[in-house]
Amino acid sequence: MKPHWLAALLLLLTLPLRTYAATWQEHPEWAKAFAETGTHGSLLVYDEQADTWHVLDAERAKRPYLPASTFKLFNALVALDTGAVKDEYEVIRWDGKVRSIGGKPFAEWNRDQSLASGMRYSTVWLYQELARRAGQARMQDWINRAGYGNRNIEGGIDQFWLSGSLRISAEQQIDFLRQLADDRLPFSPRAQEAVRRISITESQPRYVLHAKTGWGTQAAQNASNGQPADDIGWYVGWVEGQGRRWFFAMNIDIHRGEDGANRVPLTKQLLKQLGALTP
Repeated sequence: MKPHWLAALLLLLTLPLRTYAATWQEHPEWAKAFAETGTHGSLLVYDEQADTWHVLDAERAKRPYLPASTFKLFNALVALDTGAVKDEYEVIRWDGKVRSIGGKPFAEWNRDQSLASGMRYSTVWLYQELARRAGQARMQDWINRAGYGNRNIEGGIDQFWLSGSLRISAEQQIDFLRQLADDRLPFSPRAQEAVRRISITESQPRYVLHAKTGWGTQAAQNASNGQPADDIGWYVGWVEGQGRRWFFAMNIDIHRGEDGANRVPLTKQLLKQLGALTP
């Protein structure tokens, strides 16, 4: 007969390991900041050191939406590891077609581009070209391996993140960003380091901000009475500073053009309240 202590040990080893879930902290007071700008949406922030998720509207933060131009972060990784570009500085020639925003030609788009400039100015045609170079099969393989969003790239190889079937939630955005920041994605370390570099939008003495915006047409899921849905606006990224990191993903319904301009300042205002952005 086995000693009692050995039997107990064997029983313990058969039990599942206990896992500890991070804390989710609701911030209803953030609703005032959203209301002051006349916007409706959510913000999710993960404080890595405290292992705490700060959120306004947790249900919405788990709801998947079209990623729009936030997908450029993933697209850049694919471009580098498939050889669609050799590095973030390789020049891709402009095709001569004039692109506009709000009916006015956008000079930053209507010129030669690199992976880096295309990220900075969110140049749609460049990343469409890179997706075509990667191709449907290779793109789907990388999407599956990384587990990005709902993994559905139906709608065209150069449209699936703009008007097709790909969807991702704010919570999933942060999961992707954390893996990118930690070099844990299935892409090469070289590709991940390059994308971390070109995603930097601010470098201050006390923090570095990596971020990407996105704007999806009629993707807000609030269509009613035969009227189309509002557009969806994203702002995602992470802050490194003071030996800490905060990852964030916000999205809003864009009913008016000026709503889109609220994404960045609104998010930064609330990140400052959390202590993530310090002067």
